[in-house]
Amino acid sequence: MDIITDIKAMQDRCFAERAAGRTIAFVPTMGFLHEGHLSLLREGRRRGDLLVLSIFVNPAQFGQGEDLDRYPRDFARDEQLARACGVDLIFYPAADAIYPDDYATFVNVVGPLTTTLEGASRPGHFRGVATVVAKLLIIVQPQVALFGRKDFQQLAVVRRMTTDLNLPVEIVGMPIVRETDGLAMSSRNVYLSDAERQQALSLSQALARGRHLAAEGVCAVGEVLAALRAMIEAQPAARIDYLRICHRSSFLEQERIDVDSVLLLAVTVGKTRLIDNGSLLDEAEAC
Repeated sequence: MDIITDIKAMQDRCFAERAAGRTIAFVPTMGFLHEGHLSLLREGRRRGDLLVLSIFVNPAQFGQGEDLDRYPRDFARDEQLARACGVDLIFYPAADAIYPDDYATFVNVVGPLTTTLEGASRPGHFRGVATVVAKLLIIVQPQVALFGRKDFQQLAVVRRMTTDLNLPVEIVGMPIVRETDGLAMSSRNVYLSDAERQQALSLSQALARGRHLAAEGVCAVGEVLAALRAMIEAQPAARIDYLRICHRSSFLEQERIDVDSVLLLAVTVGKTRLIDNGSLLDEAEAC
């Protein structure tokens, strides 16, 4: 396994691999790898001749007062986990390599994809995401790139961006990986105290409750959200940022639940902001 920090060296290596007829599978991350990331790497190993992992804590997607400086980092551990998953190359650039002092170009996806939910709560976040993903795709030149569905809105933004810019890469969304008790895996889970960790289960429990209500024929969005809000607000350390049921493609809010409905939620537990999402109905259960 090779570790490359220089952008030109990375581009040259990837161009050479493609010229040799090899398929590049790419998993972009901010490091502090967990089983969710590892599931992407294992699928990437299956899909590509060359498996590339990037580790870059992207300052452009953090807003003022967010956790850029304290975001968890452990490159030595990440390197060991990557090696065990069969990663061929780790791209590990410095921030000033990606964003030099005179940097002036950003990618901005417009519309409900970036102005609702995470976009409303974190202004500029998706501009930072789209910009860094575009840059990484240009550098690595993969035929396939893998992302987790826990960041459901981010995945939609990346797909929109690659389609609109005609980037020749397949974007693959992979299922959310959860702890045995249901909590969605996240690098930020390490911030939670034991008591907060238990209260954080209210996110996945709300998803389960929403699915149960929809399956029982309760399809009025307002009624379902009221029940889920009460569940989460019963946790003393939990503060809801948003709790919405939206169409999976347009991200517009719905009045009734159908097979295209997705529950998306962001909740701060203590000082840790967590997100989760999930579909509420399948075709056979449609209201």
